[in-house]
Amino acid sequence: SCHASQLCNCSSMGLDFLPLGLTAKITVLNLAHNRIRHIRSQDLQQAVNLRTLLLQSNKISSIDEDSFWSLAKLELLDLSNNSLAHLSPLWFGHLFSLQHLHLQGNSYRDLGQGSPFSSLRNLSSLHLGNPRFSVLRQGNFEGIEHLHKLWIDGSNLSQYEQGSLKSIKVINHMIINIRSINVFSEIVRDLLHSVCWLEVRRIAFTIAAEMQVLRVMSSSLAKKISFRKTLLTDATVPEIVSILEDMPKLVELELVDCRLLGTGQWKMQIQANQSQILRVLTIKNLSIEEFYLFTDLQAVEGLLSRFTRVTVKNTKVFLVPCRISQHLLSLEYLDLTANLLGDQSLEHSACRGGWPSLQTLNLSQNSLSDLEMTSKSLSHLGNLIVLDISQNNFGDIPDVCGWPKGLKYLNLSSTQIPKVTTCIPPALEVLDVSGNNLKEFGLQLPFLKELYLARNQLKTLPGAAPIPNLVALSVRRNKLNGFSKEEFESFRRMELLDAGDNNFICSCEFLSFIHHEAGIARVLVGWPDKYVCDSPLAVRGAQVGAVHLSLLECHRSLVVSLICVLVFLVILLLVAVGYKYHVVWYLRMTWAWLRAKRKPRRAPPKDICYDAFVSYSENDSEWVENTMVRELEQACPPFRLCLHKRDFVPGKWIVDNIIDCIEKSRKTLFVLSQHFVQSEWCKYELDFSHFRLFDENNDAAILVLLEPIQSTAIPRRFCKLRKIMNTKTYLEWPAGEEQQQAFWFNLKIALRS
Repeated sequence: SCHASQLCNCSSMGLDFLPLGLTAKITVLNLAHNRIRHIRSQDLQQAVNLRTLLLQSNKISSIDEDSFWSLAKLELLDLSNNSLAHLSPLWFGHLFSLQHLHLQGNSYRDLGQGSPFSSLRNLSSLHLGNPRFSVLRQGNFEGIEHLHKLWIDGSNLSQYEQGSLKSIKVINHMIINIRSINVFSEIVRDLLHSVCWLEVRRIAFTIAAEMQVLRVMSSSLAKKISFRKTLLTDATVPEIVSILEDMPKLVELELVDCRLLGTGQWKMQIQANQSQILRVLTIKNLSIEEFYLFTDLQAVEGLLSRFTRVTVKNTKVFLVPCRISQHLLSLEYLDLTANLLGDQSLEHSACRGGWPSLQTLNLSQNSLSDLEMTSKSLSHLGNLIVLDISQNNFGDIPDVCGWPKGLKYLNLSSTQIPKVTTCIPPALEVLDVSGNNLKEFGLQLPFLKELYLARNQLKTLPGAAPIPNLVALSVRRNKLNGFSKEEFESFRRMELLDAGDNNFICSCEFLSFIHHEAGIARVLVGWPDKYVCDSPLAVRGAQVGAVHLSLLECHRSLVVSLICVLVFLVILLLVAVGYKYHVVWYLRMTWAWLRAKRKPRRAPPKDICYDAFVSYSENDSEWVENTMVRELEQACPPFRLCLHKRDFVPGKWIVDNIIDCIEKSRKTLFVLSQHFVQSEWCKYELDFSHFRLFDENNDAAILVLLEPIQSTAIPRRFCKLRKIMNTKTYLEWPAGEEQQQAFWFNLKIALRS
């Protein structure tokens, strides 16, 4: 499990102990998702150069005090999701280089009386807590002065001693999962001057009276506040906003996966503080059950004038009131992705005087369907530079549209456009029309620098003359079959061509042309293309001049042709060998034998219809039908014989007829002659007898030699028949009449036996 880079991946191997033989060469050891219960003193003694040790998701309940003492260079230790009931400071006493420590998901209730982390002077991130974690004491974090991230899972934290977190001077990002508002307020009191970004998870703000204990937050110097999976109500939102607007350093507010019980009817009027510096608002996946009853948010109009960036994603926004848009005087970036805005509601939202400073607008994944109306609604936004209206459903677009004059970037990807028209603004520098149904692209865009045409139906490159300043072109996943040199010569200024997932076949000479003559420095293709100018063996997007192609890639057509010829010759050889050694016969008769094996060894007496099935050559039919049949069927008592001419079922497969008739006959009578061993019909009958009757080691077969025949004349593949002729008695047809009477007597006895 160890690689040349000194990384050992032993995760998910069902290990009960740390593996033996860990040496100083190892720098990364992954033992996650095993069944380890105990870490012993000697387990890691030799791994002195270990930098990363991953032990999460085991069953570790005990660790010897000196288990980690040899790991002075360790930088990351993950003991999360185990069964540690307590934390010992002795474990971490010699981890002088440790930067990241993960202890969440264990079963300890507290961190002990002192600090387990006092010797970890270089610690950067600490993740601790679990559903049973209930107590934080003074001194638990002594020795830690600076943390990039502190994550505390305190969903059941019920006791917090004042000053427990005050020893940490700076925390860039504090994440706390907590339910108790009172405990949360005590924690905030200790973090007023140390936390830059405070993220609160799974807390419920439902009662306005409880919010008074959070007034202490108004003195916090945090620059960003995030609420995740938080419950809010109409009664508590005004209180929270009031607290946040008093925070002197707050720049960004974020709500992710939160839930609001209410319709925005906030009873108090909120006035913006002139010293307020809140600039960024992000709301993602906010659940409002009665969103269709939501009010026009007049209560917060005073807060909006200073916002520069607003993101409201997947929150069922179907309208931005015109008054709200007009109050967003400083707004430069607005993201309304995955909402319910339609053509009419966008016209109202982007009303005259609304969003006067807006530069970037994202309206992807909404309900827009009329591109002409969309462009007209936004045409007055004089500062708009970037517009993303992808993943809407525009369909056919008109020839004329009115756009903002300064628009430089337009994203129309995945909007069901079958054809681009002059509706596209000519001053664009970046255009994305990927994921549509375009079969051609011929617009005049003299300033365009980047063009994205991936996932369309193009069969040729767009003309270069209408887009003379093009620098980057993406035609990935189209139906392009190849490039001509003329096409590439027209794109001499282009720096990047992304043409992956097409059907290109090119040569080494063409690769040389791209690099030396066309001057295109980067060609992105990659698997599953047959385009060898950037094969799967080369680094995707590498400098074309640095790509060295193999013989297979340079002469693919020749190599493929040679392989096809070789395959044909091998098949031809196999056919010839099969014909010479009767492979087809063996396969065919094996199948017949397998079918026969499924039947009972012997047919029930009630199914026996004949005394004997007669197998003979057509050339011997006169003797069989006129002599033998008359003698046996007119005997007293008469014998019932089965002849293929008379008793085979018409239309039935010959092999099935043979099998059924032999199964329904007590004996099988073979009339052997030179004609017999050369007959195809007799061969089938003999084949089945070879597989079935002779394998049963019984006397069901009677051999009659109509004329002298040597056993060597019988085909070699019927070795058992030849053996029977050499070991058992058979009847010979005599020439004289006196001997013939004895022949018939012996044959009748054999048939009745």
